[in-house]
Amino acid sequence: MSEIIVKVGLASCGRAAGAMEVYDKLKEYLEQNEGAYILKRTGCIGMCFEEPIVSLSGSEIGEITLGKVNAENVINLIEEYRKDIIPSSNIILSDKVEASCNDLFAYQQRIVLQNCGRIDPLSIEDYEASGGYQALRKALTLSPQEIINEVKISGLRGRGGAGFPTGLKWSFAASAKSDIKYIICNADEGDPGAFMDRSVLEGDPHRVLEGMIIGAYAIGAHKGYIYCRAEYPLAIEHLKMAIVSAREKNYLGDNILGTDFSFELSIKEGAGAFVCGEETALMQSIEGKRGMPSIRPPYPAESGLWGKPTNINNVETWANIPWIIKNGGEAFKAIGMEKSSGTKVFALAGKIAGSGLIEVPMGITLRDIIYKVGGGMKTEKPFKAVQLGGPSGGCIPADLLDIPVDYDSITATGAIMGSGGMVVMDSGTCMVDVARYFLNFTQNESCGKCTFCRIGTRRMLEILNRITEGKGELEDLDRLEELALNISKGSLCGLGQTAPNPVLTTLRYFKDEYLAHIVDKRCPAGVCTSLLHYYILPEKCIGCTLCARMCPVSCISGSLRQVHIIDQSRCTHCGNCYKACKFGAVTRE
Repeated sequence: MSEIIVKVGLASCGRAAGAMEVYDKLKEYLEQNEGAYILKRTGCIGMCFEEPIVSLSGSEIGEITLGKVNAENVINLIEEYRKDIIPSSNIILSDKVEASCNDLFAYQQRIVLQNCGRIDPLSIEDYEASGGYQALRKALTLSPQEIINEVKISGLRGRGGAGFPTGLKWSFAASAKSDIKYIICNADEGDPGAFMDRSVLEGDPHRVLEGMIIGAYAIGAHKGYIYCRAEYPLAIEHLKMAIVSAREKNYLGDNILGTDFSFELSIKEGAGAFVCGEETALMQSIEGKRGMPSIRPPYPAESGLWGKPTNINNVETWANIPWIIKNGGEAFKAIGMEKSSGTKVFALAGKIAGSGLIEVPMGITLRDIIYKVGGGMKTEKPFKAVQLGGPSGGCIPADLLDIPVDYDSITATGAIMGSGGMVVMDSGTCMVDVARYFLNFTQNESCGKCTFCRIGTRRMLEILNRITEGKGELEDLDRLEELALNISKGSLCGLGQTAPNPVLTTLRYFKDEYLAHIVDKRCPAGVCTSLLHYYILPEKCIGCTLCARMCPVSCISGSLRQVHIIDQSRCTHCGNCYKACKFGAVTRE
């Protein structure tokens, strides 16, 4: 019998779904049956909707990945595999047999996520075996300018949201005259529904370290920081262990791999302020100050951390660098589109069947992402919109699903690429409520430095609250647009400048829903509770009294086995009666 390798996905998503119980069960069985298999841990392969996930290899039936495994069935499934029998259930990926998720990977092209779900993130040897640190070895034989030129040729644009050309950004820092320079990795991932950075750091931390070391060599930096929010404890733990092992192998520290280049890395844990994702606020936080944006110029490449030239890129940008240096800038440029080359990682969330992480070539359409890579809608309700770019992004409607996903095309819709969060919504979503939700987030996260951002977003939120409560006026729509324009122009940083985007895009594509809330005092999606009215249908009511017992304000009257009535003047629109009725007697309008 060949050597069987069993890998369990122990990223945050897997642990939340019960993967540790599966791992402990496998470990216990292995202690009782020594040599039955080799047990390993790995990160998230991207299919969060199938967690806990177990990958099997070494049998004649090829590599097989199992989904929704539990401690009760995992041993039986593995024993079948050990006997060269195709497991009787739970197969989601296979290179030899039909599996439910095979097609979802057919449209993906993995560079950043190449090792996630494949290697042990705590093993530097696993990373090296997959080709890790070969790019660094190659880079150290090149001049810093040759590396920068290769990154320029690749066309890589910053994956943190702005999409600024990475090679050009590096050249600014490289040309700055200073005895001290800094490299920073922005891992302050704060967008609702986004978890790209977390998964990469949990599943393949050495790839990010290697990219940063190459970048530091290219611009002449000898000290770097990874700014990661403290809400990512597993990512931070893996980063710390990766830094230690990289230092032991002389990929970090003095005279790296026998050269004159020395470089050290530290981790700075952020306190969860969304505004610290903005690079100048991030640097203020590293310096021990309150994270608030600064006026630019000067830009970080000229005067950044502690007044020294600084280069900042996000996790995904750094993770692309080893592949580019190893395979060449032209190879990366050949992927995707002319002005948006390479691949992009997205976090799919919301009403989509295949929630999780994907990596696709730039230029793929939104329709293909949702229906081919993401597996389509989670419910029977039709697709309505996708929120792209996080709370500072915008909502793209169904009639724009065929646009290519690239920086220019997405920006033309009024949304932004952002860091890669993608929230899919169906017809049961109220777009006015969505705009209110995201604006509430950005308003809470405003640092308060700019009057337009601090006060303007509050005024916009007040208007949206009135509209969702049925108290809006038609003039409110003009007020929203006027405020949005002034906030965008008058705010200092990207948070305020883009905060109105969800409101502007929903007004642009879903104005009829705003009008329904204001003119008809009705929420078409049935979400805004203040606009919902509940009635009891006499022909269906059997007088069971359940609705009356569930009403928190006792506004439902009626005797046992008699038709009940809702007092509309006292109803708080909570919906408890609608949820409780088992006979369809309670309806809402």
